Amino acid sequence: MQTSAASSGLSDFRTSGLIPPPLKKGDKIAIACPAKKLPAPMTDAIKLLESWGLEVIMGETLNLSYHQFAGDDEQRASDFQRFIDDDSIKAIVAARGGYGTIRMIDKVDFSRFTANPKWLVGFSDITVLHTHLYANYGAQTIHGQMPVNIPDASAHSLETLKRALFGETLSYSFKSNPLNRPGKSIGILIGGNLSLLIAVSGSVSDPDYAGKILFIEDVGEYLYSIDRMMRNLKRAGKLKNLAGLVVGGFTDVKDNDIPFGQTVPEIIMEVVKEYEYPVCFDFPAGHIPDNCSLIFGKTIDLQINSDEATLSFTN
Repeated sequence: MQTSAASSGLSDFRTSGLIPPPLKKGDKIAIACPAKKLPAPMTDAIKLLESWGLEVIMGETLNLSYHQFAGDDEQRASDFQRFIDDDSIKAIVAARGGYGTIRMIDKVDFSRFTANPKWLVGFSDITVLHTHLYANYGAQTIHGQMPVNIPDASAHSLETLKRALFGETLSYSFKSNPLNRPGKSIGILIGGNLSLLIAVSGSVSDPDYAGKILFIEDVGEYLYSIDRMMRNLKRAGKLKNLAGLVVGGFTDVKDNDIPFGQTVPEIIMEVVKEYEYPVCFDFPAGHIPDNCSLIFGKTIDLQINSDEATLSFTN
């Protein structure tokens, strides 16, 4: 059974929120698989996390298989619940994305999480958990590399994950895209995979976008589908009152035999052209080797000029 923000006494999370404590050496970190089943053992991930001084606890779902999933919905929810309820576990890392988190999330009781928040790490399909935990509890979570991606991940992206987990400062500077809309903004960062933001729209996992800085990324989508999803967000009123928009990797984008006629940045800028908030493209996060960590639910300072864009998390 879900626990709402109101019933847990957290209706005022927008001014307080749930901030998990930073990790320290000797802490336990769990790996669970809430979505698609694993293609191979998590050897590289275990070695990496242990090299950071962490004790790795393996979820049962890492060895389960049910159709394309890491066990059936009940098994995946139960495995995740086990780590939510175990106060000795200080962070839960999703082993991979794929598809399936939306099938199990309503079976998880997050009431223990409100009393003992812990870091949740992942991206792509794990967007469902990011949005749910922020929408209901104002919780900070980490959008970053997952164990299945570690063999191909850049050393830089893994270092940003370590910094995020251990409470160190995160700040990024990157070259400005010609289509960027310059400006400065401060706001809470939310978002994730665009397809999953659409999937949770109108549900209990759908966060309030007003006044927030939105991050989006996606993989393997058709250009027309990206256009449709952006227009869906616009028609739902979610883009109008943003404080800023940060666009990450849109990789393996496909087109029809009759070309759509616009690039991803052109599609997005056309949709948000009437608004005035700053917009930047090419942030290094998403389905890319240099998938730099972001902390959703945390305030960022976004500054964009003609040469450079910077994104810094405030204390």
